[in-house]
Amino acid sequence: MKSKFKADAIMQVLDIILPNHQRPLVLHEPSFAGNEWNYIKQCIDSRWVSSAGQYVNDFEERLKTFTGAKYAVAVVNGTAALHLSLLVAGVKAGDEVLLPTLTFIATANAVKYIGAIPHFVDSSEYSLGLDGAKLNQYLHDVASQKPEGCFNKNTGRRIKALIVMHTFGHSVDLDLLLRLCQEHNLILIEDAAEALGSYYKGKHVGHHGLLSIISFNGNKIITTGGGGAILTNDSLMAVKARHLSTQAKLPHPWAFNHDQTGFNYRMPNLNAALGCAQLEQLPHFIKKKRDLAQRYQQAFKSLEGIKIFHEPDYATSNYWLNVLLLDEAHMQERDHVLQLTHKNGIMTRPAWTLMHKLPMYAQCPLMDLSTAESLERRIINLPSSAFLA
Repeated sequence: MKSKFKADAIMQVLDIILPNHQRPLVLHEPSFAGNEWNYIKQCIDSRWVSSAGQYVNDFEERLKTFTGAKYAVAVVNGTAALHLSLLVAGVKAGDEVLLPTLTFIATANAVKYIGAIPHFVDSSEYSLGLDGAKLNQYLHDVASQKPEGCFNKNTGRRIKALIVMHTFGHSVDLDLLLRLCQEHNLILIEDAAEALGSYYKGKHVGHHGLLSIISFNGNKIITTGGGGAILTNDSLMAVKARHLSTQAKLPHPWAFNHDQTGFNYRMPNLNAALGCAQLEQLPHFIKKKRDLAQRYQQAFKSLEGIKIFHEPDYATSNYWLNVLLLDEAHMQERDHVLQLTHKNGIMTRPAWTLMHKLPMYAQCPLMDLSTAESLERRIINLPSSAFLA
């Protein structure tokens, strides 16, 4: 028989699962138990510590091997990867880019950097990511197809691209969204910042979009300190992204010639050395995190009014951050749970503030966002470091 929902009951379960001697516990700590020191020392000894060096090339090759992508371009962070992806995909100032309102702010900011307009769409409770079926119906109502592309009937602007985000490491339904993009002549970009090691129908995420991006921030499943990468199966996109990431400098033994405005976005060799060591341990991290997710699911199944989010049937998730999802009847208790866990040395957090609620994006076009608004009030992220399993 299930126990009734109480914030105290949640705390009691967490006390059993999470070790007291290691508190305070943050949401996600990096683990350095492999060749990190050796590779970084080799990097320092060689004096190649900046954006040129063998570890950058090695890291890209290892990313390609792990994900199956044909091309990988390592950059300074995931936001830079998104920025470059939009640029090389041909998104222009004044274009609209569809993206979930339930996302980290970097997704919207990258759109804004190039003068494009975020157009916010709703999420699905099944995946926590973009609701393709609902978006499809919405586009049939508001989108107009012209020879130049897809246009918003209400604003008159071109809708150029769709960014899907694999929320907390859980894949969206990519086949459905790819069909939608093909029907409406949209470019698909995957924001897989949180989803390294996550799979859609047995294939690593990142293969449906023209480009996809990954983040290696300090709180991700593997880290390079700061860092990100663009993945693509399109050779032209890879060449363009790599060129722009190195200040658009033309190859020459000594001359500094540049053919367009570029960016200092190349990943430093030091960061890549750390990443190579981390990638060697990634299968272990994924196993431990999936084990932890199962422990959470088992421990909380006896509590009424809440659930631990489970990967969609079509996906195999890295469970980057575990999600405690309150029923709507209990969503007013979210902040009580957050306060109680923090008081007891367990870092929890709510979902991000929805993008359309932020002042700089309040005037952007949007569809009905009722599911995302509900999820925002009900999501609590739990500590998810691999060492907790």
